[in-house]
Amino acid sequence: MMRNYRDLPSGSVARARTLRRNATDAEKRLWVALREKLAGVKFRRQVPHGAYVADFLCFSAGLVVEVDGATHANSIEQDADRTGYFEAQGYQVLRFWNHEVMDNIDGVVAVIAARLSPSPSHA
Repeated sequence: MMRNYRDLPSGSVARARTLRRNATDAEKRLWVALREKLAGVKFRRQVPHGAYVADFLCFSAGLVVEVDGATHANSIEQDADRTGYFEAQGYQVLRFWNHEVMDNIDGVVAVIAARLSPSPSHA
């Protein structure tokens, strides 16, 4: 399905491209892990959506994964706004710190995989 980028704020697509080119080490590591360990699930990275750019987005599962660095510690309110926006659009949001991705990639992927799998009560 082709995305309609006309409804996005000016500069969103260019900003997303820049973010993809300048990914943090944690974002690069998670991207590789998602592609290798969750190969059957299509994630996109740095996806413009409304006024925001999601670090990782799986449209089919309705899941946004955000990787937060040290600068995010000072922007708790902005992160809450982003999370609220994505949840209002019907997405679930998972947030991880850079150090979690770098120090425990298998654990991070396990949390994401668990969120992708329907619980037994919903199966």
